[in-house]
Amino acid sequence: MEKKGNICVFGASSRNIGQAYITAAYQLGSIMAKRGWCCLNGAGSEGLMRAVSDGVLDAGGEAIGVIPQFMIDNGWHYDRLSSIIATETMHDRKHTLAQMSQAVIALPGGCGTMEELLEAITWRQLNLAPKPIVLLNTLGYYNHLESMLVTAIEHGFMKASHRRLWRMAKDPVQALDIIEQELASEDAPIESKY
Repeated sequence: MEKKGNICVFGASSRNIGQAYITAAYQLGSIMAKRGWCCLNGAGSEGLMRAVSDGVLDAGGEAIGVIPQFMIDNGWHYDRLSSIIATETMHDRKHTLAQMSQAVIALPGGCGTMEELLEAITWRQLNLAPKPIVLLNTLGYYNHLESMLVTAIEHGFMKASHRRLWRMAKDPVQALDIIEQELASEDAPIESKY
């Protein structure tokens, strides 16, 4: 299959998570590979990062990990990946993922995932990385975050048009459908923050 490009997938590296999250991440990876997408992620050897990589690789696709050298030195990387790119810092990791990808999917996760996701939304808001961002809302995981972002709009901390900065998906198929539709769309750019 012809390669379409790279999708950056953020997600938990925790091993203490429910099977439904792992299954959805694995399914996402499998569908990405079957549709010709390469998966970029943080190269983690645990949790949803590993599950999405396994889904991609088991379906014959490519999974590239981007990870700071100190994490490699601690053995936190997944050695099954197609390739690993070592960076100097966490910020370099995020910058590399942003530069190499055409879109972002956020799986459920903790502080690290939230920080990566919110930075991606901010970069899109500032037109620094104007690419589709989809939250894979497994078991309603992102309902409260979306409510908080909508509250920010309602109270004037963000513009009403900034509701277009992210999209919610109920399952992996919808997540990829949204990304492919947005990439093919000729909608007007999202209004600047300023």
